[in-house]
Amino acid sequence: MTVRKAWVVAIAALGGGLSFVMLLVVGVYVVAGGIANNAGRAAKTLAKGSVPAAYQDLVQKWGNLCPAINPALLAAQLYQESGFNPRAQSHADAQGIAQFIPGTWATHGIDGDHDGDRDVWDPKDAIPSAASYDCELASYVKKVGGNLTENMLAAYNAGSYAVIQYGGVPPYEETRKYVKTITTLEKSFAAPVTRVDPSEQAAGAIAYAQKKLGTPYLWGGEGTPEQGGRFDCSGLTQAAYKSVGIDLPRVANDQYNAGPHPARDELLPGDLVFFSDDLTNPRAIRHVGIYVGGGYMIDAPRTGAVIRFDPIDTPDYFGATRVTEDGAKALPTTV
Repeated sequence: MTVRKAWVVAIAALGGGLSFVMLLVVGVYVVAGGIANNAGRAAKTLAKGSVPAAYQDLVQKWGNLCPAINPALLAAQLYQESGFNPRAQSHADAQGIAQFIPGTWATHGIDGDHDGDRDVWDPKDAIPSAASYDCELASYVKKVGGNLTENMLAAYNAGSYAVIQYGGVPPYEETRKYVKTITTLEKSFAAPVTRVDPSEQAAGAIAYAQKKLGTPYLWGGEGTPEQGGRFDCSGLTQAAYKSVGIDLPRVANDQYNAGPHPARDELLPGDLVFFSDDLTNPRAIRHVGIYVGGGYMIDAPRTGAVIRFDPIDTPDYFGATRVTEDGAKALPTTV
C-alpha cells in the first residue's frame, strides 16, 4: 500500500464531520507528497537533542577521529551499549557508558581528558576510548574488502581475525545483527541533510489514535481489557504503531530513537512529538504524542484527562521522530 493510498484509507476510517484539525492534516500531507522522495544519507553531524548535552561535544569531537566512524555512529554505539548511562554495568562486568570489560579497558582505555588517569566510569575517558578502539579495529581490517565501517563493527563484535578470515562481516547471526543495529541507529542520531521520507504506516497510526479520542487516561495504561482500554502517553503511541505492524519500546524516551528527527517546520502527520523539562537531554523526555498537522497532536496527557487534540508548540517541546520499521527494530530492549 502506498503512502497516499494509506492516507485515503485512514481518512475514510475517520468518518464524516472532520474537525478543522483533521482538515489541516490533509493539507499538510498533500504538501508533503511533493517532497517525500528527497531523503538523503545521514550527515556526519549529530541531530539536535539526540545526545545528552553533557556528552554532545565529546561525541562530536571524537566521532571524527578516523574515516571509519562519525559522531552519529559513535552515538548509536553508546546508546546501544548503555543508553548513555555512565554508571551502567552488565552481568558480564562490562562497565561505563561505553561498556568496556576490564581486560579490554586495561589494553585500550585512554586518558581522554588528560587528567592523569584512565577511568572507565568517566565519560571524558570512556567516550574517547570507544572512538580510539573503533579506529584501532578499523586499522586491523582496512585491507578487507567491503564496507570499512561495517567491517570495523563486525570486528568489535566478533574480533578482527574473524573479519579477515571471512573477507568481511562473518556469517554469524549475532554479528550481522550487531552491524545492522548500529548502522540503522546511526540514522536516528544524525542530522539529515535533506527531508526524510514519511512512514507508510503513519496514516494508520493516526487513524488508530483518532478512534481512542475521549478515552480516559491511565498511568501505565496499554489499552488492555483489564485496564478498560485506557492508555498513558507512550502506551497510546506504542499501540498506534503496533496496529500497523511496528513495535516501539514502551517508554517515551526510548521511542525517540525509532527513526530520524525532523525539524519543527518539517513535521508530517504520524511523526511522534516529544516533550521534556530538560531540553538538553533526550533521556529526560517525559511525554509523547502523535502529530496530526497544523500544530496539533493526539495525546494522552495526564491523570484526570482524556485522549484529545493538543497543541505542540509549548515551552517543553523537545523534538520529533519519524518512525521507521528498521529504526524501531534496531532499538535495544534494555536501555
